[in-house]
Amino acid sequence: MSQSYELKAEARERVGKGSARAIRRNGKIPAVIYGDKDAPISITLPYKEVFMKIHAGGFLTTIATIDVDGKKIKVLPKDYQLDPVRDFLMHVDFLRIGKGTVVTVNVPVHFINEETAPGIKRGGVLNVVRHEVEFTCPATAIPEYIEVDLAGMDIGDSAHISAVKLPEGVEPTITDRDFTIATVAAPAGLKSEEAAEGEEAGSEEKEGEGEE
Repeated sequence: MSQSYELKAEARERVGKGSARAIRRNGKIPAVIYGDKDAPISITLPYKEVFMKIHAGGFLTTIATIDVDGKKIKVLPKDYQLDPVRDFLMHVDFLRIGKGTVVTVNVPVHFINEETAPGIKRGGVLNVVRHEVEFTCPATAIPEYIEVDLAGMDIGDSAHISAVKLPEGVEPTITDRDFTIATVAAPAGLKSEEAAEGEEAGSEEKEGEGEE
């Protein structure tokens, strides 16, 4: 799990588009804290600090503490909105974390032993089907990433979720199948050669049929 951090916030009474625009003009960002059977709290946060946390990576899988006028609340960022044109941060939603809170998160996939995989050494290409996998897990035990071991994988082999060792309490949201995370595909040159060989074999068969 990524290292936690703290943000200082101010409670805001006024909400709406006009209030949000005024907040952004002052170098801050509107946000809301909700969940854990408590009333939502509208807050403002320093724009630069939040923007940097988002672009540092792991923002949506890292628990934070928000100090709202002296009251510290543990939260997990659940969503944020960017201006579609300017890529400007518009708003952030935080889920309040209580005892036993279970969350749904997308966890990045890391690959190991790629350089020793037989298929890669033969010129095969790692085809990543899922760069992230969605899991349910305790909010206090979100994995920073999951690890897929490519050792022994040859061209045509696939890595499935069943081959991944998951921490206790971490469960994939897809439960009806052993879904694929990555495959080792044949290089383009090899595919072309196989296709050409197949065409040649087909032509020879047709010629043989004509001779009968």
